[in-house]
Formats: sequence, structure tokens, C-alpha cells
Amino acid sequence: MNADSILCNLIVLRSRNLDQAQAFYSALGLSFARHAHGNGPVHLASESGGQVFEIYPLANEAASTSSTRVGFCVPSVDKTYASLMSAGGTSVIPPKDSEWGRRAVVSDPDGHRIELTAK
Repeated sequence: MNADSILCNLIVLRSRNLDQAQAFYSALGLSFARHAHGNGPVHLASESGGQVFEIYPLANEAASTSSTRVGFCVPSVDKTYASLMSAGGTSVIPPKDSEWGRRAVVSDPDGHRIELTAK
């Protein structure tokens, strides 16, 4: 198998507050629908370009996903950073130019680090 043929098509995070997580990730530009599979919990799902981004409730016995870091290419790092800060984000690295282009890192309300880079 060639590495060029591998594509990440699913990311799942867990949140203590689905409404707060939905507000934060909606500020990023994602649109969510609420789903439940069988007897599973209600969760959020956003589908775009063959990729699914899901947010499940963090139950007491479930392992936290807060050490997960997710990256998004966005049209404007500065505007998206400001939107995420207004939606409850915490600055980890403010927007600045780097060897990878314009970049910023924001922590979501559950502690997941979200890396923003310019398209």
C-alpha cells in the first residue's frame, strides 16, 4: 500500500459539554447534526469532503481525548483564531508566521489543542 493512498476519514473527540463543543467547532466553520447509533449516546457529527468529525459525550468511565491535537487548514488563521477565542477557546500560540506558513494553536473548552494553518 502506498502512503499517498491513505486518507484520514474519521476523527472522534469526547466532550464534557456537547453544546459548548458544538458552539466552539461551529465557530471554526463546521456544521453538525445530532446522531445516535443503536443504543449508543447522542453525539455530534460533521461531514465534509469524505471526512467525518464527531464529538461524543465524555462519560464518567470513558477515557478523555484531551491530549488529542487536531489541525485544520483555514482561509484566514487570524479571523478563525479570533472566532475560536470568542467561542470559548484559550490561546496556546497566537497567530504568527512560521516555517509552515501562518499558524496558531487554540485549546478548545475541553482542552483539545486545535492547530490552524493557512490554506
